[in-house]
Amino acid sequence: MTELAAAPLPTSPNPSVRPINADALWRLLSKPHPTVGKARHLGEALVQAGLVSATELEAGLRVQRQERNEGTYRKIGQILVESGALTQEQLGQVIATWLGDYTVHPGDIASEPAAIALVPRTLAERESVLPLLARDDALVVLMADPSDRELLSELRFLTQRRLIALRAAPGTLMPAIHKAYRTRPNDPGSAASSARATSQDLLNSLTNAFPDVEADHADVISESDNTLVRLINSVIDEAIQHRASDIHIETEPAPSNVRVRLRIDGDLTPYLVLPARYRFAMVARIKIMANMDISEHRKPQDGKINFARFGGPPVELRVVTVPTSHGLEDVVLRLLAGAKPLPLDKIGLSQSNLNILRQVVQKSYGLILVCGPTGCGKTTTLHSVVSDINIAGRKIWTAEDPIEITQEGLRQVQVNPRIGWTFAAAMRTFLRADPDTIMIGEMRDEETARIAIEASLTGHLVLSTLHTNSAPESIARLLEIGLDPFNFSDSLLAILAQRLVRRLCTACREPHVIDEQSLTDLASQYLSSGASNTPELRQALVARWRQTHGNAQGELRLWRRVGCPQCEGNGYHGRLGIHELMLSDDTIRQHIRHRAPASDIRHSALAAGMHTLRQDGIEKALEGLTDMAQVVAATNM
Repeated sequence: MTELAAAPLPTSPNPSVRPINADALWRLLSKPHPTVGKARHLGEALVQAGLVSATELEAGLRVQRQERNEGTYRKIGQILVESGALTQEQLGQVIATWLGDYTVHPGDIASEPAAIALVPRTLAERESVLPLLARDDALVVLMADPSDRELLSELRFLTQRRLIALRAAPGTLMPAIHKAYRTRPNDPGSAASSARATSQDLLNSLTNAFPDVEADHADVISESDNTLVRLINSVIDEAIQHRASDIHIETEPAPSNVRVRLRIDGDLTPYLVLPARYRFAMVARIKIMANMDISEHRKPQDGKINFARFGGPPVELRVVTVPTSHGLEDVVLRLLAGAKPLPLDKIGLSQSNLNILRQVVQKSYGLILVCGPTGCGKTTTLHSVVSDINIAGRKIWTAEDPIEITQEGLRQVQVNPRIGWTFAAAMRTFLRADPDTIMIGEMRDEETARIAIEASLTGHLVLSTLHTNSAPESIARLLEIGLDPFNFSDSLLAILAQRLVRRLCTACREPHVIDEQSLTDLASQYLSSGASNTPELRQALVARWRQTHGNAQGELRLWRRVGCPQCEGNGYHGRLGIHELMLSDDTIRQHIRHRAPASDIRHSALAAGMHTLRQDGIEKALEGLTDMAQVVAATNM
């Protein structure tokens, strides 16, 4: 049998159709019907294969002609299968032989251990080849390009087998290779061993492989080196496990080391240090994964990595390279997990803010803004709000850059300013697409803000984010960029400002009772961010705290971090939102129309019952959710 650089073995998308198994595939490859491939029509091929008789074929053709006259049409193969003349699997095998080319989805046929043992994992990953079946003196392999004669020659020399090369379904090879080698726990080069090997272990292996390489001869270490590939995959995988939001790879001129840091719960943490000789190969490998230009070092580049293509979990990474001094580049990878939205009552809103916000978002038109600095969770909050109103009777369009969270029922659009598909352009398009609710990832300019306000005044609920420090400052910022104050005042429903603080680890946090002086200071700090601060108000506030947060003895406690294995010794685990919700009322609308300063708007909002970020944070510290150090750091403005 000759090597088959062969064609599509049909795998039906219908889940009720059983895919071909290994034995059936081998029979098809080893004993193809000698005349099937020469048939002029599928029916003739079926007769030549001995699966249907000429009488059965003629009966099927009569049915087909009759249906065509009645205005319907079914393929002859479908008619014969439904009549019971042959099975779907038999039909698929004959079609594949008749066409003469086989494409196999590796998820349909498990690789045999005997076949896996013939090809080292390093070669399989490097060349994207999956050993499938080992029978007699033949080895069946799946390849992206079965006509690659150089690779076939290498495999033939390595395995000493006759090769049958089949084409793999697009996009299926790398995940299948990782899965196949992961099932071999005793293989030192298997994916199982790779999963157990830490980034530090792989770095040690790489260092041992090139112990004497000088930093200025870094080209000896290739971006395709298997251990380096596994090291980068391991760094990404461990960053996901540590709940990191970003991976920073920072290069320096030799002999300074390459530094890898992870941003976990908002803090940048040292993670791995590599010798300088890996700096070019690491950057080049990440550029390859993100489909960037590896020859361009002078300009910044943007790209994306679908980590599932490299055998990892379904996580997308947004990649940016930044040219630095001495011709080097830094790389920052942002992890976009494609997560599902959190329920609105799980994002840390106080009960009063939660009730008010839920009432506001039920309105059929108006503008709702979520504001705060970069990385404070605005997008997460926005999706939680949208999730609360995402029902079958509502059409919701979103424009985002990038799409970080996906929801069923939403029509989500990725903007691309490079081709003119901006937030403003998306907004104009949405208004012609019969929306009920529109979510805009960010109000970046006057045009987007103006269209959003026009949309909110014409019967649509519009939600967006803004990079401002507080709710009152958001109004001042939008007026400064040129919005009409009368339209803006009529459209605005509410502004939610937020920050993220680190959540105390509940497994190891320790309480301490607040003494009277500290309690007075805390009450004063709480009221100083409000409308007024008097001894009577402080006493009333402390009394309320004792009732809501005090223990059985009426003692109030704050909590401090300790550190344990569960939180990896730092005393924090996860993050928590603190919020400031400002509703638009008649007074606020008058301030907007008269372009009042943010301080006047703030005083009016506080008089109407708004709680500031600092006040919300103190309440959460008394509940034991975070500590005062986090609250003060997040609310110092």
